[in-house]
Amino acid sequence: MGRAVDPVCQKRGFASLDLLKAWPDIVGERYADRVRPERLLWPRKPVEAEASGEVFAEPATLLVHTDGATALLLSHEMPQVIERINTFYGWAAVGRIKIIQKAAPPRPKSRAKTLPPLTADEEARIKARVAGVENDRLRQALEKLGKQVVARQRKGTAG
Repeated sequence: MGRAVDPVCQKRGFASLDLLKAWPDIVGERYADRVRPERLLWPRKPVEAEASGEVFAEPATLLVHTDGATALLLSHEMPQVIERINTFYGWAAVGRIKIIQKAAPPRPKSRAKTLPPLTADEEARIKARVAGVENDRLRQALEKLGKQVVARQRKGTAG
């Protein structure tokens, strides 16, 4: 489905569907259902560094839709949200967020595939593998990923 949707995403300034799919993980529970990314506006000209002559892409502006009360909360947490988005991209892709106050359309309910539960031994093995990661959020994300990988592998071999 990604290939069919990618041209629509590109029309709105998104390189692919990835940011839209990862939006709930990027912004967290508080904003996942109440803030909707609409479009990335890229500047027309790249910026040239004076000393080196290198050309850099200027960060984009992300347009989002949300209601008035959420807009106020989001405006206070904007630096953290921008940092999370840029961490997702791996570079300073977004320089600012522009809030458009209108209710975000409800997020379509995804039909999550049910994966078989893990055994206690499998869960213990995953926890042991990520135990050395100091960052709590990263450790939790790696643990979640590990559980999904193990469950999908088992589902693939069982079915």
